[in-house]
Amino acid sequence: MFEKILSRIGLSLTRHSLPYMIIGGQAVLLYGEPRLTRDIDITLGVGVDYIDKLLIVVRELSLKPIPVDIESFVRQTMVLPAFDETTGIRVDFIFSFTPYETEAIKRARRIKILEQEVCFASPEDVIIHKIFAGRPRDIEDVRTIILKNPEIDIQYIKRWLKEFDASSDKKDFLKTFEEILKS
Repeated sequence: MFEKILSRIGLSLTRHSLPYMIIGGQAVLLYGEPRLTRDIDITLGVGVDYIDKLLIVVRELSLKPIPVDIESFVRQTMVLPAFDETTGIRVDFIFSFTPYETEAIKRARRIKILEQEVCFASPEDVIIHKIFAGRPRDIEDVRTIILKNPEIDIQYIKRWLKEFDASSDKKDFLKTFEEILKS
């Protein structure tokens, strides 16, 4: 069920020249331990001014946007949540064009799913997203990704977490990652 929708998403976003990467639970399934997830999180490498183009994709995929006032919701949250009524799968399209997200999308791995290439965040970028989110489940995901992917680029992760620490009030992303590496 997820393979079919991921394949269709990859095809449609590529056809409409929207840069993207799959993040969240679906990426964890690729690099970490199997776990239950009922949604698909997609980072788009564009700003909200691409909402009309994305809505074409959403229609092509037969997804139903969740917000009533789509434009207002997207401008406030930078997210377009949609729902596949036939499968019950929620798909969140996240608008982002920061230097980090731009680089992460360029680093995305193309994984063949049902003969279609689908762009998944690299293991390093999934780790960065998970550290940033910081929930207990996210920290556990980071541990499993590190264990299953010993070749990850630790310096790349540390560089970005250090930058996030410098621009955030939280300022403990790098420390959290280093503690996970020690354990």
